[in-house]
Formats: sequence, structure tokens, C-alpha cells
Amino acid sequence: MYTTLSEETASGQDTSVNDRTAAHQSLPFGTLVRIDNQANGQSAVVRITDRGPFVSGRIIDVSQIAAHELGFADLTKVCLRILSIPETRP
Repeated sequence: MYTTLSEETASGQDTSVNDRTAAHQSLPFGTLVRIDNQANGQSAVVRITDRGPFVSGRIIDVSQIAAHELGFADLTKVCLRILSIPETRP
């Protein structure tokens, strides 16, 4: 989970704990991802705005509000579903 403070992300976008954002190693910035918590069935849609996580065993870090909506505050097994990937421009 992200810090509880607002900060600038790798995409250059400022983020807030109230933004439904996430960090992923390779998905393009702006990609919308639906995350499903396999333990409780809750889901959230987040926008990729940062790079990470840099912790072994993790595939995505989410903002505090998204973690709350997903019903977790620690490592949890999730399913990722890509909803949209922004077009790249030359």
C-alpha cells in the first residue's frame, strides 16, 4: 500500500490518499486495472500512475482508499483485470 501522504509519482502526477491509483512495474501510465480481492470478493478500479512495487512477491501497490475498498491493509492475494490501456503516441 502507498504512503498515507500526497506525493508525486513516476508519471509526474501528484497523488492523494483519496485517489484510486496504483504502482505497477510495466503497465503503461494511465492504464485502468480492476483488482479483485480473492479472499472477500471486493473489487476496486485503479489507474496506474507509478512504478513499483519494489518488494519481492508483490505485483501491484495500491493507494490507501483502494486498499480500504478492497478490504485489506496488508499483503493479500488478488486478481488483476486490465480494463483499458492508453494509446501510445509516437
